[in-house]
Order: sequence, then C-alpha cells, then structure tokens
Amino acid sequence: MKPMLPFTRPSIDEETIREVAEVLRSGWLASGPKVKAFEAALSEYCGGRPVRSQTSATASLEHALLACGIGSGDEVIVPAMSFVATANVVVRAGARPVFVDVELDSRNIDLAKAEAAITPRTRAIIPVHFAGLPVDQDRLYALAERHRLRVIEDAAQAIGSSYRGRRIGSFGDLVCFSFHPNKNITTIEGGAVVGGSPEEVHELELHRFHGQAKRAADDIDTLFAGGKANLSDVAACVGLGQLKRLEEFNARRRTLAARYFELWAQEAPLRLPARGDEGHNWHMLTALLPLERLRISRLEFIEAMAGRGIGVGVHYPAMHLFSVYRAMGYHEGQFPNAERIGRETVTLPLFPAMALDDVDRVVEAATDIVKGARR
Repeated sequence: MKPMLPFTRPSIDEETIREVAEVLRSGWLASGPKVKAFEAALSEYCGGRPVRSQTSATASLEHALLACGIGSGDEVIVPAMSFVATANVVVRAGARPVFVDVELDSRNIDLAKAEAAITPRTRAIIPVHFAGLPVDQDRLYALAERHRLRVIEDAAQAIGSSYRGRRIGSFGDLVCFSFHPNKNITTIEGGAVVGGSPEEVHELELHRFHGQAKRAADDIDTLFAGGKANLSDVAACVGLGQLKRLEEFNARRRTLAARYFELWAQEAPLRLPARGDEGHNWHMLTALLPLERLRISRLEFIEAMAGRGIGVGVHYPAMHLFSVYRAMGYHEGQFPNAERIGRETVTLPLFPAMALDDVDRVVEAATDIVKGARR
C-alpha cells in the first residue's frame, strides 16, 4: 500500500536544517541577526516596504488593528468564511466584527455586501485572500477610499500571490502574512505585517514586545501593557531558507492545481473553486461536496479517502456559527454562501513535494467515492 498522502506538508531542505543547527550553536536564539535578515529579505520581496515579524499571523492582524487605533466602539468588516482568527482579533482589539457573505467559488468577501454593511462606526475592513486567490484590489481600495476605511489584508494564505502583476504585500495598506507549517513558506510558527506609516511601524514594534521603548542600554520605559510576539532567530533562519524557494514552491503548486483542473475538466464530481489566473499561489485546493445528492456525509467521505491513504482537511466552518459569535446575535441563514462552504468544503492534497501521479490518485479516489455514493 502507498504511504499516507497528507493534505499538506512543508518542504525543509538540508541546507536550512544545517543553518538552523548553526543558529542553535551560536547561543543567540531569540530575536537577533536572523530576524533582521529575514525582515530585510521579506521587505525586498515586497518592494522595499517596512516589515515587522511576529510569532503568528494572528498576532500580526491584532497588532495591525491596534496600530491603526481601532478599539472599543468600532466596527470592522470581515468575511464570514475564513479561519476564526480573522474575527477573533477584532474582538481582542475591543471592536465588533461585522460579518458579510463571500462569493461561492472564489470564497473571497463579497465587496458589494461589504459596502452595504458599512455604518458610521465602521473603521476598517479585513479582506481575506482565500487560499491565495487575491481579492479584487481595485474594487477593495476604491471602497475603502470612498468610506475612509483602513484596510488590513489577511494575506495569511497569499504569500507569493499577485494581483495584476503586483505582489500581494508590495502595495496597499497593512498586509499580514502567515508562516505556519501549512502555509506556502514556513518559519515553523510566525507571521509578519508589511506596510504602515513610521508611527504605525513603531507601534507594531511596541506591541510585539511588552510596550517597551528602549532609548539606551540603561534607559527603558514601558509605555503600555503590551504583549510578546517577537520572532526567534531559529524561526527566522527557517524563513530565510524558505523565502529563497518561494517562487519554486508556488510554481509547483500551480502545476499541481492545473493537473486537478485538467483531470476534472469534464463532469467534476465536486464543485471546484475559482481558478483565478497566474497570480494565484494555490495555497490550498478546496472543493465542495454535493452532499444533497449523496448518501454519505462529509465525515464519511473523509474517512473513505483516509481508507485509500489520502488525507483531507476542512477549511473552514462558517465563523458566525461558532458559539462566541452566536452570542453576539449571529445565526444560521444570514450568510448562505459561507454556510454552504462550511458544510460542504473539503481540502484536497496540494503541496510542492507531491508528484503528478499523486494528484491522479486523489482524483481517482474522490471520483470513485462520490460516484459510488450518489442517491
């Protein structure tokens, strides 16, 4: 039997492993020269914009909100379909997340619905580039300009994606990346905020290290009760090795995604996501199961795929249906596309180390299972 094929897996090369060993031997493990080098390399990749690394994209989003002065009494528009961190950070900043529905196939925020949800309390919008497919940036920033909103891009899944030839992160307001192990590049755990005014960049630095300002070796002040989210040199070292291979990784992801679409060009048994163009980094491939036409549940599909040695993920449940947001008054039926995606979505294997015949294997198994379970 073939080994288990997970839905994702990071690719760490031996050179990076050797360099991490050198960092461990150096004795400098917390934020130091490797963090500075990683931030500089990511800044160069994003067209020279300022970069401040964090321990996660979650911390990056939260600190970006705080750096913009968003807090109690404010509203922030977020899509109802994303990982729950996108909404949680708004609550943690003291503001209220205002959910809006998403487009069914792109999974990205419906900008017409977002505009309709704006109130006098709305201060910002957090668009999510779902699975790496960029949101319509022209419409997004035109909307933000009309209503004087800050834009904090949840680009956790979009490192290396581009919109009309411009890299996500190289333009716009504040852009937040993730380097979790399941992302297109990893720092083990980590994230970064790209962009911001000099004052906002300074705020980001304060928020990631206790609110402390150090004017000299013996002159330290704590300006507010900040948290701690500074990246380690070990993590940054991994990130440096990964960033060198980002374009290679993303090119492979595009090839694998194209294979899925080629094999399912006729009568796909699942509803495939919007394909986008060459700017899509294909962080993941999420398809929808036609559950209303099947005799099996999504869990039974996942178990059947596992029985054939193939891992399947679920990205994601609709956020407004979690208990924390039901308690705020959200309920079923408000955002039908997000709810359908939440019920039907399955994440199929897609990562650079896959071979084309791995895709063939996934397609054959999924097709067999779905066809065999039709009512």
